[in-house]
Amino acid sequence: MILIVCVDDDGGMAFNGRRQSRDRFLCDRILNKTFGGRLRISPFSASLFREYSANWIEVDENWLENAGEGEFCFVENVDPAPYEERCEKIMVYRWNRKYPADVFFGIRLKRGGWKMDSSVDFAGYSHEKITEEIFVK
Repeated sequence: MILIVCVDDDGGMAFNGRRQSRDRFLCDRILNKTFGGRLRISPFSASLFREYSANWIEVDENWLENAGEGEFCFVENVDPAPYEERCEKIMVYRWNRKYPADVFFGIRLKRGGWKMDSSVDFAGYSHEKITEEIFVK
């Protein structure tokens, strides 16, 4: 699976049952990156992509468990660390801000043998700078 996650400066992903932030340009970018594949998302994340008519998005209660090789999984309200062994690639989007958080990204990229393949900054709609980092084993 190819994991997609958004984090703040402290690795936070969500707070009090809600996503920390959202950005429509980031959603567009994710859809462009996943075009031609399958993007698995949880029912929690479905509202982010509701306005898009992308037939490669699959909403699934068990999206992480059911993901196959080469399939994209967008995760925002659970720690994906238990699925790390199944990950081929991890796409991290950094908000470059600190938000309150009680759900954190638990995969230790640097200590876990992941290597950064690329890093690029881009302007979001509501965020001046979002950093995209791609990690591979």
